[in-house]
Amino acid sequence: MSDSRPVPGAAAPATPGSAPALPPQALEIASGYAFAGPAVDLGALVWDGQCLPGARIRVPLSVLNRHGLVAGATGTGKTKTLQLIAEQLSAQGVPVFLADVKGDVSGVSAPGQENERVRARAAETGGHWTPTAFPAEFYALGGLGRGIPVRATITSFGPVLLSKVLQLNRTQEQSLGLIFHYADTKGLELVDLKDLRAVVAFLTSDEGRAELKEIGGLSTATAGVILRALTAFEAEGMAPFFGEPEFDTSELLRTASDGRGTLSVLELPAVQDKPQLFSTFLMWLLADLFHDLPEVGDVDKPKLVFFFDEAHLLFSGASKAFLDAITQTVRLIRSKGVGVLFVTQTPRDVPAEVLAQLGSRVQHALRAFTPDDQKALKAAVRTFPTSAYDLEEVLTGLGTGEAVVTVLSERGAPTPVAVTRLRAPESLMGPVDAERLERAVTSSPLYGRYAQAVDRESAYEMLAARETAGRPVKETTTGGGRETGREEPSLVEQVVTSGAFKSLARSLGTQLGREITRSLFGTARRRR
Repeated sequence: MSDSRPVPGAAAPATPGSAPALPPQALEIASGYAFAGPAVDLGALVWDGQCLPGARIRVPLSVLNRHGLVAGATGTGKTKTLQLIAEQLSAQGVPVFLADVKGDVSGVSAPGQENERVRARAAETGGHWTPTAFPAEFYALGGLGRGIPVRATITSFGPVLLSKVLQLNRTQEQSLGLIFHYADTKGLELVDLKDLRAVVAFLTSDEGRAELKEIGGLSTATAGVILRALTAFEAEGMAPFFGEPEFDTSELLRTASDGRGTLSVLELPAVQDKPQLFSTFLMWLLADLFHDLPEVGDVDKPKLVFFFDEAHLLFSGASKAFLDAITQTVRLIRSKGVGVLFVTQTPRDVPAEVLAQLGSRVQHALRAFTPDDQKALKAAVRTFPTSAYDLEEVLTGLGTGEAVVTVLSERGAPTPVAVTRLRAPESLMGPVDAERLERAVTSSPLYGRYAQAVDRESAYEMLAARETAGRPVKETTTGGGRETGREEPSLVEQVVTSGAFKSLARSLGTQLGREITRSLFGTARRRR
């Protein structure tokens, strides 16, 4: 859909004689950003300490599916940069996904507030500034916090991601993969944590071990570790993240009625103390999109731009299988029209195999107070193309809202390195009040679809329903009297008695039909 409205923050058209001539080196840098097609306007070039509003620093819309990195120390303005890019993408019809770790991104849904600092930044960078609200949907993992609940079934989450969340080692991860393989071949969908516990318990029973003889077996010790990890995970209040209705990631591709892209904001303050969980859930969203979207090749503009905040948490302690899957997903998802922008503190937080695939870079200030900081600074400088700046000096001296930028041109070549004073976002730079956020959530057409958790009949419930004949009678003495009743068996006892689960699995295999297939990341979703 075409949109003739001006892009928020767009620079005023240049007129002959309206700006002083640029110095030769600045002119050479600025010419590298003079793109013919639609672009995201980041701000104005800074050269020799001067901000030059006539020298625009921009990112072509057509290359934003080739991924990027937004980096910088805490407090240098990364969040505002994300907001600036996101609202311009929205204005040009591109949906955006944003993870809001600190709870200060919800302001995208409200117009900004003009003040002296905003006016000064607009004057420096040479653009119009108009307070503007953007269409937004707010989500929350498992419904913890304010937002439409985002859940995944255990089956679709898969063994690789779940191993990362449970912090399993390589042997345990492989064993969990074997458990998933068994459930998949039986057509047995694992909806929530108790379903997975039931399967693990069965496969460590005498009957269950026979089921696995042909595919490798599962040690009792390893199964015990996995069961304990699942129990601890649930005890920490993690159960709400897994279940139904499962979130359909195609919701992230929506546009508003006026043609602007919807900003999907995942509110994470309620789970910010569980970084392994939310970073892995972000990867599930991305992997599920990869699993579902068709190949489109190079496009004029992305179908979606996905901001992966706190990216270092994703890679920290990751297994080789996990890193390989990330690398492959990032490499291939660009052909499906999805761009990924990793957000972290230094380029060293991102593995070299992934970093090599990031075409655009927005690097905010780095600190160099310690020897480790100095190493990180030198490593960051080496990741940039040859520059007309002394980047070691520049990167430690950047002010808030300034960054060193290089992107891909429309023909795919790196642009000259440009120190840039970034524009101010036109939406609210801070959170909206709780009442407004609550209204936005409950009035969403998606709220009724996902708000209420559904615990349909699955492996655990079907096992529990099969009452074992002749269950022992327990006797208790209360005040001299005798009270009789049925002893409630444990889940493991239910699983291992009389082959109930074995026949259940076979019947489920018949009912559900084909074997579940998985993507390269081990995720899956059965399409009915």
